[in-house]
Amino acid sequence: MPAAALQSHPSVLLPPRLTQKSGMMHLLFLLAVALSCHGCPDRCLCSSQTVKCQNQDLDEIPHSLPNNTKILFVTGNNISRISVDSFPTGLKLLTDLYLSGNEMESVGAMVFDNMPNLVRLDLSNNKIETFSERAIPDDNKLQVLNLSSVLQHGNLSMLKVLDLLFNLINLSLQNSSIISIQNGTLKVPPLRDLDLRDNSLRYMPTTTLAEFSLKPSLHIWLAGNPWRCDCFVEEMLLWLKNSTQVIDMQNLTCADPEALRRQPLLQVESSQLKCVGDMEGVLETSYVFLGLVLALIGVIFLLVLYLNRKGIKRWMYNIRDACRDHMEGYHYRYEINSDPRLANLSINSDV
Repeated sequence: MPAAALQSHPSVLLPPRLTQKSGMMHLLFLLAVALSCHGCPDRCLCSSQTVKCQNQDLDEIPHSLPNNTKILFVTGNNISRISVDSFPTGLKLLTDLYLSGNEMESVGAMVFDNMPNLVRLDLSNNKIETFSERAIPDDNKLQVLNLSSVLQHGNLSMLKVLDLLFNLINLSLQNSSIISIQNGTLKVPPLRDLDLRDNSLRYMPTTTLAEFSLKPSLHIWLAGNPWRCDCFVEEMLLWLKNSTQVIDMQNLTCADPEALRRQPLLQVESSQLKCVGDMEGVLETSYVFLGLVLALIGVIFLLVLYLNRKGIKRWMYNIRDACRDHMEGYHYRYEINSDPRLANLSINSDV
């Protein structure tokens, strides 16, 4: 009779050896579960394979995270830096990591090495100043990276880490004060979505446009940037009219010059794109600067004169006396030459 049938039959007893074996297997199963999953960290909420440690004023990543965690939220805290010690245990099942709004300033080397299956990483709304190029391992599987409101003063140097993200398809750089996208910055990742909204882009370099064109499946968001509608934006305007990559191209508007302010970029004609105003502004600025320099030189000259007024006065008196003596000598010689008697007297006195 099978063991299951024996257990269900009230009048039949299992052999002691079979009972011990079943109990041992049950204990081993419970032990395996206990070893694979830590308890839920303090001030966090755990549900299934999701852990949420949100708005708890934490100053570090909780260390007692369950090993079977798949989605982790540590947001709205005061974690100024993360390093390799922030995640000491392996989180092999972790696919989604959200670290937004933590006032974070530094991301250290090898910090994500214990997350081999990480697919989504959100570091938005932090103040990251240093981002180690070795923060993300070479064999990463990262596909979605959110760096919105992260780059300080539009500093793109931390984007060197993109060279190692061979699987990245979604990159958000919204509201990061970016002035220009450097050539080659987005060359490696096979991007499909790029969010550049609400930055400080005024022009799009030709090299960047060519780089975008090499990724025909790339979708780009560019609204909220202060585009300067002059002759330098003409190539970008032509690219916009012949490309379907910019999803929100209808929302792109001119920020200046004044005559084109708030006018949709796609409605601007080539004849309206002029650079004369720029040259006038440059010349006006140059004249103002030159005037300030000359005024400063004049003030310094007057100050030197004032500080040396006594010496200058003495020098002028000396020149006056020297000129007077010289003129008296000329006057004396003139009188001698004009009177023959004085001239003869002078000759005789010489003899």
